Amino acid sequence: MSFGPPPSMYTQSALTAETQQKKRRRTWLLGLFALVLVAAVGTGGWLVWGGGGKGADASNRSHGPQGPLDVRETVEKRPADPTGKMAVRFSVDDLGPGEHYEMPGMWATDRILAKGINKTVIGLRMGTDAAPGDEQWKLPLDGPICGYTRRVTGDNRTAVLFRANDRGGAYCNHVAFLDLDTGREVWETDFPYSKLGDAKGLATGGDDQDTPSVTLTHGTVVVTWGGGTDAYAMDGGRRLWRTTSTGACQDMGAAGGDALLVRQECWNDDAPLDSTDAVNYKAHKVDPRTGRGLWTYSAAQGVRDIDIPSAEPPVIAVQAGGIGISEMLSLDAKGRTRAVIRLQNGTYVGECSYDDYLSTEDCPTIAVGDGQVFLRSKESGELTNSNWIIGFDLATGNTTEKFDSGPGSLLYPVRMSGDKLLAVRVSDQHIMPSGLVGLDPQTGRETPYLYFDLPEEADLMTMTEYNDIVVQDGRIFFGVKKVDGPAKGRPKWVYLALGIESMAVR
Repeated sequence: MSFGPPPSMYTQSALTAETQQKKRRRTWLLGLFALVLVAAVGTGGWLVWGGGGKGADASNRSHGPQGPLDVRETVEKRPADPTGKMAVRFSVDDLGPGEHYEMPGMWATDRILAKGINKTVIGLRMGTDAAPGDEQWKLPLDGPICGYTRRVTGDNRTAVLFRANDRGGAYCNHVAFLDLDTGREVWETDFPYSKLGDAKGLATGGDDQDTPSVTLTHGTVVVTWGGGTDAYAMDGGRRLWRTTSTGACQDMGAAGGDALLVRQECWNDDAPLDSTDAVNYKAHKVDPRTGRGLWTYSAAQGVRDIDIPSAEPPVIAVQAGGIGISEMLSLDAKGRTRAVIRLQNGTYVGECSYDDYLSTEDCPTIAVGDGQVFLRSKESGELTNSNWIIGFDLATGNTTEKFDSGPGSLLYPVRMSGDKLLAVRVSDQHIMPSGLVGLDPQTGRETPYLYFDLPEEADLMTMTEYNDIVVQDGRIFFGVKKVDGPAKGRPKWVYLALGIESMAVR
């Protein structure tokens, strides 16, 4: 398996391609047989292969029409039939010892599941059981993907960052805006890069650079690169503005959507480098069309890091103690602390993305909406697992509605859908079907959207630390963030992405 030269699965010989096609047909049949067996014996038919490809009829767009310059927000409807079937699958059956592939980013439309793989973005058509070579489209980039955003526009476009080339040490200094339905690159441009650390100078050959990030807000693609922030018009890629990091502070990450908050790291040269006082953190609200600063929130001395799960309303995730998020802060319209929500030494869990990609707003199990922030609790139980999701009022910090998973399953927040919370219910050891559910903070009611039971090979794809989970247009998708071959021995078969939709979809 390879994604982009050298070597390249996409430029393999016709003989190798024919061999792989035979393998894929065999794998598909074996996988289909296994799923039929599971349906007959284990789950009563919760997950089967079916037709598809015309798009789900189980969602509608959010409260008003969304144009091409809007950041997409959708409200999912309950499907007519909650029984799940596979909507799309992407797998390989020849992952060899020592092989490793980065798979940053996953996005969905009503027709396409898109996935980043090394230096390529691919599109998979709904209703297909795909392997490398079966893609609806492929968008090759000059170098590996080095940054991405989960955000998508109203007309299904998004942005990724990529390196100047695929040689070791190449700088991450290009941004591409692409169409997820067609795989067409709408525009691309380069941006500056700064030296790693508190230095303000540009990196030169061989110097590590500050990690850049990208996000979307209305009409604007925003890139932070350490030495400042650049903003580009979605319609054409023209640079709208550039702000330069000043003093001891550097722009390191941003959160978009309905507003723009830039995360800043500020260096204190008088403190020891290994001290928690060496770096202070700020969240700086910026007008996305002009770059003008509106207000700045400064975290307390000693805070180890901050993330921004929501720019509007502004919510800050704070690491004030050991490992992980220790409290959530809601801010008012002027950046002042409104409420403090303490996670009680791990009783409640807030997870944000901590990998090689700087994504300040990627907090997959923190959902903000309806005037609340929703978190999951840690797992409890000895023989069977259980947990709960709980809401906290952004005005007061008080707890609101609590949703229990019940014994034998776990609940994980996924995202808001209007004023409802979407969550994935993961069954313990296939005792019950897993599912996508809607939780109503006003009534405390849980509504099933999709029931399914993942094949054994895909069990670990529900783990939010190592996979992307996306709900869009009546479907739920699971995709790995990276994949490794076996330590030794024969090549193995691996799921890379999997989508599930309602049996009602034809």
